Amino acid sequence: MNFIGNIIWLVFGGIIGAVLWAIAGLLVCLTIIGIPFGLQCFKIAEFVLWPFGRQVHVGDFGVGGLIGNILWILLLGWELFLIHLVIGAILCITIIGIPFGLQHFKLAILAILPFGARITA
Repeated sequence: MNFIGNIIWLVFGGIIGAVLWAIAGLLVCLTIIGIPFGLQCFKIAEFVLWPFGRQVHVGDFGVGGLIGNILWILLLGWELFLIHLVIGAILCITIIGIPFGLQHFKLAILAILPFGARITA
């Protein structure tokens, strides 16, 4: 079932989302200071490409991760969190959209605290 969900996800926006996250990562990596943030964008892009059957675990980020998460939240994380939260809520209104809404809730967690987050199968 995860395979079918991932295929449907890819067709209806997963590829576009992953490409956009990868482009954002490349743009942020142009500056030396932005490289850690670009790496987080690449992690999110990889998750956006194939989210079904995988989980996001937040925590164990240490002092550097805490500072990175605070900067991430202040600069762009809160907007991305709200976008994924709203899209997830809209998708959960319909029965067919519930699995896709749940994936957006996972993306919301990853969008608010990417530093120290682990993605497991």
